[in-house]
Amino acid sequence: MGNTIDRRQFLQSSAVRAGAVVTALGVDLRPAIAAARELKISRTTQTNSVCPYCAVGCSVIIHTLGDKARNVHPTVVHIEGDPDSPVNRGTLCSKGISLKEFVVNDRRLTRPLHRAPGSSEWKPVSWDDAFAKMARLIKDTRDRTFVEKDEQGREVNRLPSVAMIGGCTDTNEINYLLSKFRFGLGILSYENQSRL
Repeated sequence: MGNTIDRRQFLQSSAVRAGAVVTALGVDLRPAIAAARELKISRTTQTNSVCPYCAVGCSVIIHTLGDKARNVHPTVVHIEGDPDSPVNRGTLCSKGISLKEFVVNDRRLTRPLHRAPGSSEWKPVSWDDAFAKMARLIKDTRDRTFVEKDEQGREVNRLPSVAMIGGCTDTNEINYLLSKFRFGLGILSYENQSRL
């Protein structure tokens, strides 16, 4: 049999040949590609943010369309790495590249849900109700399980029955406030990727 090539070799040689043909004809596709990108984001509002997936803290630019018009539901149309960021210099990993699908997703939760004890259904509740319920549960648990002194009579003021977890992309200021909050309650068990 003659020479056989695999799929990768075929694609590479096809790309090289196509590039050679375009170059030989004097056609430069770079301006067309740049113009197509500009059309995609030309009327959008840009918001800088941080990727929520890990503790690296890659900067992203979120392009939103329709947020300045009345009676229009704004939507995210594009998310890209921020080229001005010293952290990621415009690049994103495979998870970061999928951020748009994370934000624009009909299965994404956008409001608090509550499942009553013994129930099999989750029901939407207001944010005020959710905060009040969490505050009440934390207070009741603290009142019931707070330890003022250990077995040897030393003052410890701790709450061993509650744990707290922080997000990996929380800022130093948020981590500081979380630490103050947990120390105020006496919470010992705390996990955060910043390792505070």
